[in-house]
Amino acid sequence: MVMLLGLLAACAEPVPPAFADYVGHWRGDGMRLVIRADGHADYDRVQAQRRVSIEGNVHSFDDDGFRIGVGPLSADFDVQRGPHLDNGRWRMTVDGVELTRVDILPVESGQDSLRL
Repeated sequence: MVMLLGLLAACAEPVPPAFADYVGHWRGDGMRLVIRADGHADYDRVQAQRRVSIEGNVHSFDDDGFRIGVGPLSADFDVQRGPHLDNGRWRMTVDGVELTRVDILPVESGQDSLRL
């Protein structure tokens, strides 16, 4: 199983340049989506006391959305409105939820917490 997960992780491809605006840490009502430039994504959504979490490679970008995961262990995400600037903040609408990109600063060496 560990070997399979390692092989799946090795299949990650960087986010295509045409979709670079999707890269970032996005939050909305009950939803968190993190898309890294290296092609890895994390998704969490709480809806009606049900939690869904997906971690994997993000791929299959097009004007209608993208996919996270591999084969039957994947999910499609419908993008109603792609990343755009709105009053100085990056926003997009995914699966009916308006998300705002938040800037997370890296931990400085020797620090135990994030500096926001």
